[in-house]
Amino acid sequence: MDKHLLDILVDPVTKGPLVYDKQRQELLSRASRLAYPIRDGIPVMLPEEARELTSEEVEALK
Repeated sequence: MDKHLLDILVDPVTKGPLVYDKQRQELLSRASRLAYPIRDGIPVMLPEEARELTSEEVEALK
């Protein structure tokens, strides 16, 4: 994932920051509790395509 792209992307729901999870190929939002998938190197920033984060995953983002 390109660092410059990560610097400009925000959560489309809350406009808050995202955290890159390299292992799962997802962008995580603590504020909205959503994980946006990255498919073929392209972030899919649609809330309906995101999965909900578990409480444990949200706590790990702190």
